[in-house]
Amino acid sequence: MVKKNRSLFMMLLLTLLLMLTACGAGGEKNTTGDAGENTGDATGENSGLKDKKILVGTEATFAPFEYMDDKGNIIGIDVDILDAIFEELGMEYEIRHVGWDPVFQQVQNGELDMGASGITITDERKQTFDFTNPYFEATQVIVVTEDSEIESAEDLKGKKVSVQINSTGHQAAKKLLGETSPDILAYENLPLAIQEVINGTTAAAIGDNAVVYEYIKNNPNVKLKVIEDDAFDKEYYGFMVKKGNTELLNLLNEGLQKIKENGKLAEITGQEIE
Repeated sequence: MVKKNRSLFMMLLLTLLLMLTACGAGGEKNTTGDAGENTGDATGENSGLKDKKILVGTEATFAPFEYMDDKGNIIGIDVDILDAIFEELGMEYEIRHVGWDPVFQQVQNGELDMGASGITITDERKQTFDFTNPYFEATQVIVVTEDSEIESAEDLKGKKVSVQINSTGHQAAKKLLGETSPDILAYENLPLAIQEVINGTTAAAIGDNAVVYEYIKNNPNVKLKVIEDDAFDKEYYGFMVKKGNTELLNLLNEGLQKIKENGKLAEITGQEIE
């Protein structure tokens, strides 16, 4: 009987030892996993974001900054700059044509991580969004027909003017003609606003200089002329993120600074900017 009890005791002891060994192995695996996660976090505060594909919104009728090629791909100056920035950061991004107003709406509600659409940095926009350091200097110009008698911004008073809705050209028109002037006709994009000048619906259009000159270059048969006026201030484009998204903003500024220093930005834009 003693021998039998001893055998039973040994079996119970062996079983207990096996259970303790199994628990020890499980605990060691769990600890290793936690340590791995902590190691990942320790590589830098941006490590999680760097593993994510960044979603970028644009309005792809704003050549030369963003427009569609024959295959439906979005190309242009902004895309070239983003390519250079994300290559420096070792990150991926995807750019989507969503329209001008939706860029702002979707960045604000989190559907998009950022906006890149020749967006001018303004005090009003900075109340709702954060912007990178500037990457391009621009100004507004006036587009009229070749036979127009308009010679300056002052000559626009009392005349119909077309603009891209909620753009800085729109703001410039309001400043000239009045905040609620019925003479301001706002359209989804600048090419439509210029087309209204050609159609005779408006006497002039106001828009960003680089975009206006690109439109005329790509439409050599249109009989238009461009008027530059010191009444329009210099503007600066920046990439836009949701207010408070400092993690992405810092990364974008880091990449932007690198391509300023290595000369890629000047090569893409054709201008030097501080």
